[in-house]
Amino acid sequence: MMQLGTRWLVGDEPPSRLPQTVIDAIYEVEGELAEQGVDAKDWSWTLTWLEGRPVVSLDDDTTIEFDPETDIALVTAPGE
Repeated sequence: MMQLGTRWLVGDEPPSRLPQTVIDAIYEVEGELAEQGVDAKDWSWTLTWLEGRPVVSLDDDTTIEFDPETDIALVTAPGE
């Protein structure tokens, strides 16, 4: 079952209910965008819950999925 969660702008604080691994991955993606000079100030993250697991998507189709068994956040860039 999929549940719609929340949206927030790039640069804003992610929801605190996310696992720290996912929050770290979000900050890493945002840092890479800044290093590349991408103007993402109007971009948003969207948090959904798929079978109780957070899935975070950025407007450019970057996706972060969480594996609770390994505590790993898998980042998939657009086109991958």
